Amino acid sequence: MARFAASISMFAVFVCSQPATSQTEATRPKESMKMTHEQASAFAKLALKGLHKEYPNKPGHVLNDALDIKGPKALHPAFYGCYDWHSSVHGHWMLIRLLRQFPDLPEKKPIRAALAESLTARNLQTEADYFSQPSRASFERTYGWAWLLKLAEELREWDDPDGKEWSKNLRPLSDTIVARYLAFLPKQAYPIRSGVHPNTAFGLAFALDYARTVKHKALQELLEARSRSYYGKDVAVPAAWEPDGADFFSPSLMEADLMRRVLPPAEFPAWLSRFYPDLAKGEGEPKSLLTPAAVSDRSDPQIVHLDGLNLSRAWCMRSIAAALPKNDPARKVLTAAAERHAEDGLKHVASGDYAGEHWLASFAVYMLSTP
Repeated sequence: MARFAASISMFAVFVCSQPATSQTEATRPKESMKMTHEQASAFAKLALKGLHKEYPNKPGHVLNDALDIKGPKALHPAFYGCYDWHSSVHGHWMLIRLLRQFPDLPEKKPIRAALAESLTARNLQTEADYFSQPSRASFERTYGWAWLLKLAEELREWDDPDGKEWSKNLRPLSDTIVARYLAFLPKQAYPIRSGVHPNTAFGLAFALDYARTVKHKALQELLEARSRSYYGKDVAVPAAWEPDGADFFSPSLMEADLMRRVLPPAEFPAWLSRFYPDLAKGEGEPKSLLTPAAVSDRSDPQIVHLDGLNLSRAWCMRSIAAALPKNDPARKVLTAAAERHAEDGLKHVASGDYAGEHWLASFAVYMLSTP
């Protein structure tokens, strides 16, 4: 743990010690926001600690009768660790992402062993069957759904014998989740604009990445249509109200990060300007959106969400900035704010408390490894 914290601290010092840059240079993604081999190793160790740690556990399980009273591993033989189902799913995604980007990690053998233990055909069929039982329609909707499809996408893109087997094993569950999206979205009249798990924009964004990767035309068309319907006419978002006290997402940035996926490159800058009318003024407004959130208690499972908020804001800001013209003033504002959020969030991935450590590394890896 101490070595991990030292690695993160070294990253923060590197960012802070960089020389001043020109405006053109400031709009480019920083090399310092790319993951190092040392960081990848530290993140892997942190994930392996929790991947098959059954307790403490927070199940999102509805009891239909007394026979449904079971432990986490019996209910979810693949994704029972890491405190809750969705954290286990993105813990598995993270280890695969790390193996893909750093094939020579010192932890490669225990990573493969842990993934092989979880991602068996039998375990994943049991996970898929769980969704067909009564009272399961809203289980993990849509946060866990989105991360499951991100896991499926990662495996589909990995040219590796184990990866191909695990991708095949995952297919019943990923198909089940796709069916859930196709059934649910036509019924969802209004988006959920929260900063936590049900956030609709996040659920749409990751599902859209998957649909495009696997060329699922029906899912892609539905996701794009619902995105435009929910968010296409939004203007002057009240981003100054952010953050709420337990956010790990910025509702406005998640929406903008979705729309940069959906809108043509020529349309997105104008949409963003209407959405954030003061973003390009001076050093950018609102300040509450562009300033990292303060975290007062990292042992509190809700307050520590704000560390995740700083990391997810960073990945949104980077991606949104990259979708803007190089001379757009908002690009410079977002790039600078992304660096501040990344630096702050990375300092606290390893806090020593399981409340944050069971999931924050996944957010850090996504932020550092996504263009």
